[in-house]
Amino acid sequence: MDVPAIIDVEASGFGRGSYPIEVGVALEDGTVHAMLITPAEGWDHWDEQAEKLHGISRETLAEQGKTPREVAMFLNDLCGGQTLYSDAWSFDSSWVGRLFDEAEIVQRFKLDTITRLLSEDELNLWSETKDSTAAELGLEQHRAANDVRLLRKTFESVKTPD
Repeated sequence: MDVPAIIDVEASGFGRGSYPIEVGVALEDGTVHAMLITPAEGWDHWDEQAEKLHGISRETLAEQGKTPREVAMFLNDLCGGQTLYSDAWSFDSSWVGRLFDEAEIVQRFKLDTITRLLSEDELNLWSETKDSTAAELGLEQHRAANDVRLLRKTFESVKTPD
């Protein structure tokens, strides 16, 4: 079974003013890449609840993050010409768009919703399967690398139910 390339973005919060702080990609072959993103000048929105959720502090971003341009160039090199799928397309596409706008380079890959690849029966299994898979794998959620691993495994499970 073919598993699509999957993307997940962690952000400074939700809604107006939020911006990407970490991006993770699981390629079709299963390799996983993740990068922290140093906030650009003017990216000031910070939601304490979001920080509690993903556990990424501003200090961590300053110490370990890459610039939006570095991350955008890496994503284009890694994913150029592909379609990446997200389980939170409306948020993730907005944050990826903000990343590429800040970097002032053209995004060379597409984003789409993973639900487009699922039948109605598979959609009905998704949430419960994702929860049980997370418990089974014991992954800390709301970190981009772990989340793309979880989404990949969930996709495989709903496509090939026991």
